[in-house]
Amino acid sequence: MKKLLTGNEAVALGAYEAGVHFAAAYPGTPSTEILENIANYEEIISEWSPNEKVAFEAALGASIAGARSLAAMKHVGLNVAADPLFTTGYTGINGGMVVVVADDPGLHSSQNEQDNRYYAKHAKIAMVEPSNSQEAKDMVKAALEISENFDTLVMMRMTTRVCHSKSLVEVGERKEVPLKPYVKDLSKYYVAPAVAKQLHVKVEERLKKLEDFSNETDLNYIEWNDKKIGVISSGVAYEYAKEVFGDNASYLKLGFTHPLPSKKIKEFAQQVQSLYIVEELEPYIEEHVRALGIDCIGKDKIPNIWELNPEIVARSLLEETAPTIEYDKSQVVNRPPTLCAGCPHRGFFYGLKKRKNVMITGDIGCYTLGGADPLRAMDTTICMGASISLGHGAKKVFDKYNKDMKVVSVIGDSTFFHTGINSLIDVVYNKSNTITCILDNRVTGMTGHQDHPGTGYTLTGEETEMISIPDLVKAIGIKHVRTVNPLKLNELNEAFDWAFNLDEPVVIISKYPCVLKKWSQYDKEEFEPLEGKCEVDVEKCIGCRMCVNTGCPAIYFIKEDRKVKIDPVQCVGCELCMQVCPTKAIDKVGE
Repeated sequence: MKKLLTGNEAVALGAYEAGVHFAAAYPGTPSTEILENIANYEEIISEWSPNEKVAFEAALGASIAGARSLAAMKHVGLNVAADPLFTTGYTGINGGMVVVVADDPGLHSSQNEQDNRYYAKHAKIAMVEPSNSQEAKDMVKAALEISENFDTLVMMRMTTRVCHSKSLVEVGERKEVPLKPYVKDLSKYYVAPAVAKQLHVKVEERLKKLEDFSNETDLNYIEWNDKKIGVISSGVAYEYAKEVFGDNASYLKLGFTHPLPSKKIKEFAQQVQSLYIVEELEPYIEEHVRALGIDCIGKDKIPNIWELNPEIVARSLLEETAPTIEYDKSQVVNRPPTLCAGCPHRGFFYGLKKRKNVMITGDIGCYTLGGADPLRAMDTTICMGASISLGHGAKKVFDKYNKDMKVVSVIGDSTFFHTGINSLIDVVYNKSNTITCILDNRVTGMTGHQDHPGTGYTLTGEETEMISIPDLVKAIGIKHVRTVNPLKLNELNEAFDWAFNLDEPVVIISKYPCVLKKWSQYDKEEFEPLEGKCEVDVEKCIGCRMCVNTGCPAIYFIKEDRKVKIDPVQCVGCELCMQVCPTKAIDKVGE
């Protein structure tokens, strides 16, 4: 039987068929759906972790206990998990272990587009790269076998197009794999310096064996066609190259990409006249080919920024431009991403942007859009959890050099559990006086509504202990804590007044469910749902556009009439526009 699956769905199926016992992840686009789909298989213990480091370590623990395990994360998530990643490169595994890492060329939902193939090389672990959904499924199985045969962690490097594109996948049966015996072994897992010295020797020996395997495995194969052009490629870039060159070129398709198959590369290069390296982002393969003394064409023509596509490859290598339909680009409306109509974060940022002499340090989440027009209520976005610690450092400098500046650090609920807690401890421990605002919309919003330690539910929907953010921040040492409904501007502004007048660490919890969220029983017991629609009385509207400045996508200004209208399809009745209208020209209907 065949199914049409995304790459992420195929990875989940591969984990199931390969007999994986344990899987963990922190949601992050483009990797999120891997664990969401694995959770459908009762045979696999599936968990959301507070962050990627925890997910990796949990999967490693399962591996050491003898299980086949998998951890999944987006590319920047591996930065968080890098500490145990590098040490696992030394220790090796017990049960097979795969870490699936989804790179995001083109920065569709990320703050950088790092090429994580270099992580495999740096950490001295094996790596595979699927080009389509069938390979994504098959390579989970292959990776686990490689992991166990060579006592190594295996990284599966995917990219956005492989993760989210669909192709046909052959569906098989699950292979039940017994747990490997757990044996205490201080010389393997107790990585004190004396042990690590010996492990490093074993790692170098392992890499030599893995390179021999790389030259022999069917994961790296040659397709002979016309030998005037030879193409070495991997991942989705291989599909692009095939679309551009077809049978007019021969291909060395690399599916096992660390260590790279030097012998096979040399043999292929000797038999073609011109050699192209087609790869996305950095010249990872090209650098290796050139180090072998082989001349090739690669990043001197193909860009190393943003994701590739067949048109870019054709234009770069063949100077061919695909025909396109001509149109008047000036007529195309720019549609940047924006907070949803009724988003509780909009009220928060609308109130915050009116404060003067304030630096607003932001974080990673849908609330990052609070820095965009027209709200413009965020000054920085660096990485998960950075808002609080970055704000702390800035405030220390402002205070020492008598700068009249307040610092407000903004972080989401899931992000706070991810890496914000340690940063808030830093604020308390080093006696800062920042204002930390935790935007608790009761779910991991940006990646598609996954549960976290504060929602009361696990990945599989099981009820669990709901960690109280107010109790947690008080336990850390924050004495001044308030919880507000951000859709009530008077309540929010009163909390800001209170916080800005204090000279100690303060936490404001802006709490209301995401407007798109399916409410849990806890939500129903605590919050009043939004009802009705907002409507503009055109007789009272003076065209001041105060409501437009909230940034709500349901509100639009008609230039000819100099009046505002509200789209009833998008409006959810949050009443923010009603609160900012100076002439009370907006009313609620349909309650």
